[in-house]
Amino acid sequence: MGVVKMTKALVLYHSQQHGNTGTMAEEIAEGLRSEGCEVTLHNANDERYPIEEYPLYDCVAFGTPDYFSYLAGTLKTFMDDWYIHRNEPGYQGKPYVVFYSHGGGGRVREALSLFSRVGTQVGESVESRGAPNQTVLDKCRALGSELAKASK
Repeated sequence: MGVVKMTKALVLYHSQQHGNTGTMAEEIAEGLRSEGCEVTLHNANDERYPIEEYPLYDCVAFGTPDYFSYLAGTLKTFMDDWYIHRNEPGYQGKPYVVFYSHGGGGRVREALSLFSRVGTQVGESVESRGAPNQTVLDKCRALGSELAKASK
């Protein structure tokens, strides 16, 4: 009987001040765990993501607040780092999801296609205007579950 490999998921997000994106990240992680994934949460606001670890993951969730109608600089830095390694094994072809929070504009949604370079988007992006309400949190959990199923 073979060893069952647990799906490894990365939830990479930027959250500070109000923590709305972080709250959403926790719910995405719960959805992933509910389907048996091993989850790593990484708040890029706390430290730069170590790009060498990226190939260890089977799927990824990206979360960002809307800063000046664009994603957080730390997530752009991740993509810059990813770009340098993109042709190495394990950097392309991952299923991913996207979630974001904003204070009213929400124009960051126009920049989310940047993540399409890492692989194939699963489901619809989840948006929260201000603090995520229960409907948004439920959508986050469902999106995490959907990503886990797409990664098996």
